[in-house]
Amino acid sequence: EPILPTLVMEFRIADTFTSSLVRLTGDEQKAVKTTAFDLQLNPAQPSLSFHKLDRTKDKNFWSVRVSRDVRIIVHRSSASLLLCYVGHHDNAYAWAERRKLETHPKTGAAQLVEIRERVEEIVVSEQVPAFELPERQPLIFDGILDDELLSYGVPEEWLSDVRQATEDSLMVLTDHLPSEASEALLELATGGTPKVRPLVSGQADSFEHPDAQRRFRVLNNVEELERALSFPWDKWTIFLHPEQRNWVERAFNGPARVSGSAGTGKTIVAVHRAVHLAKKNPDSRVLLATFSEPLANSLKTKVRRLIAGEPRLAERLEVHSMDAIGLRLFEALNGKAKLATQTDIDDALREAFAGHEGLKFGRSFVLGEWNEIVDAWQLGCWDEYRDVRRLGRKTRLPEARRLQLWPIFQRMQEILHDRRLLTKAGLFAKLTHSLAGRGHSPFDYAVIDESQDVSIAQLRFLSALGSSRPDSLFFAGDLGQRIFQQPFSWLSLGVDIRGRSKTLNVNYRTSHQIRTQADRLLDRMTSDSDGNEEDRSHTVSTFNGSDPVIRTFESKSEESQFVAGWVIDQLAQGTRAEEMAMIVRSSAEVSRATDTLELAGVDYAVLDENLGIRTGAVSVCTMHLAKGLEFRSVAVMACDDEVVPLQVRIESITDDSDLEEIYNTERHLLYVACTRARDTLLLTCKAPASEFLDDLLVSE
Repeated sequence: EPILPTLVMEFRIADTFTSSLVRLTGDEQKAVKTTAFDLQLNPAQPSLSFHKLDRTKDKNFWSVRVSRDVRIIVHRSSASLLLCYVGHHDNAYAWAERRKLETHPKTGAAQLVEIRERVEEIVVSEQVPAFELPERQPLIFDGILDDELLSYGVPEEWLSDVRQATEDSLMVLTDHLPSEASEALLELATGGTPKVRPLVSGQADSFEHPDAQRRFRVLNNVEELERALSFPWDKWTIFLHPEQRNWVERAFNGPARVSGSAGTGKTIVAVHRAVHLAKKNPDSRVLLATFSEPLANSLKTKVRRLIAGEPRLAERLEVHSMDAIGLRLFEALNGKAKLATQTDIDDALREAFAGHEGLKFGRSFVLGEWNEIVDAWQLGCWDEYRDVRRLGRKTRLPEARRLQLWPIFQRMQEILHDRRLLTKAGLFAKLTHSLAGRGHSPFDYAVIDESQDVSIAQLRFLSALGSSRPDSLFFAGDLGQRIFQQPFSWLSLGVDIRGRSKTLNVNYRTSHQIRTQADRLLDRMTSDSDGNEEDRSHTVSTFNGSDPVIRTFESKSEESQFVAGWVIDQLAQGTRAEEMAMIVRSSAEVSRATDTLELAGVDYAVLDENLGIRTGAVSVCTMHLAKGLEFRSVAVMACDDEVVPLQVRIESITDDSDLEEIYNTERHLLYVACTRARDTLLLTCKAPASEFLDDLLVSE
């Protein structure tokens, strides 16, 4: 076989290589990695067996022998070597025969293009009786000029297919196109206007185009290659969408926020942003935080993968939950803290409520007013309570009514103070005051994931932490997933993101079918208390999947039997146990899921704040704990009436005007549960079904 010359060349990897690598067995992957390392270190070494492919349109494709049956497909030029694909012999050769690497004539971006004449007919057709003529669907892109389609990255030889695309065939067609073309066509089909990337001149390196960088990456050393191959399913460690990269590396003169619906890569942007700030500012300390310990642990894993081999960087980049970093800093500045438990607060309320039973307010309402207004805003006197805006509490409460309640809250504050107890809001308030008296901040930069659930007191702390330094505060979140906090004005607390916010609209995690159905639970347009809008109407998913299944049963046992069969079927189709989850509304329904898994004879792990996903076990969790997790297959069980939305929450409302907020957060919870699924989603219930399931079934 011809031997490659010994020369200094650029060594690249394509996202198609990492995607194909995960389809091999563990032993095959190890052998592939060894061969890839050898290729990078010395592509001319005699032990490497190169074979030039004769049946390909692109004459620069070669195969490299890994084992008796496994081959790596590389694209070789005089200046570079590109790892393109890996697979068993016949599969790898067939892949190369259907591809060519070319520079797009309009955009200047390097693309791996599927050869049109070798692709089977992709138009979707349905079997209909001979006497029944199917109604011809309109052509989606019929009026769009070729030049415009080319500007979106559509390969020339696919223009005619794009022109023939209908609503039924579009998703199948986009599977064959480069990612920038697929995303643009999907956005056009949903009424949006795709962003045209700046064109790269003919003299420029086609691999430097932003769209090329999302799929091709230069690897400068063995450490970078090792990281790319260690976690091939986490392509985000190597490849970023141009919009993501822009917000990772962009400089801001004040607080900034990236938003987007579930699966659009907000967390990935947050992780890359934190690492970017630490690398760009060698003497800085960076905080990456989120709202819970399980999610903080997940972020730590992602950071480790991204900065593997850079221990000094890890020393300056700390990852914590908001509560954990708040408690640590508080105790460093003020000494040991004794946090009030929910029982402590209930006891204080019961004692303070004594003698006020004649009020027209129940204890549940007063407790809500304490948690969401008085304690949340740390109101210390009557004047502050009288004047506070009650954005999250819809019940109108005139001054006379507030005057009746204030003595109760004042007494609660006295009781907690006498017992030397701090609420979490109180802890952050004191911490913020302590930081204000210091000459410097413990962190130069803070990046906050799941920021839609940051509390009032936490945001005040972050504002004090970040001060007014450029780039000091960066947030990632989704208003459609707000399930823990009432809405409030960030602007009133000194955090102004106006003009520095971006909504991501490319969904990488959830199939088109699951995303479009889950989106029916939410409004297309959402806005925060300061008028910053998030438009999810043009969100597109990058891959196809099966339609979600929604089933209603007459009894819990029938539901359990059906779901048990579904679990067994998923496992039989190759889904691993740890890639599956059973999600329920609250702890009261957990037994419905665990009984089902016992019926299926499958091992499971019930997740809590400390226990994460376990290999070989199906995860069982509540909708609240599912936040931030992702699985290949998800069953959302017990979506019964009076469970979703939870009847206990509705019965706690004393004023109908508060119902809207309850229904919104309950919808958000079901949305969170549904969008944990990548490929397969099942929703089940015992009759009567939740009214939200009707919303999921309604077509637009």
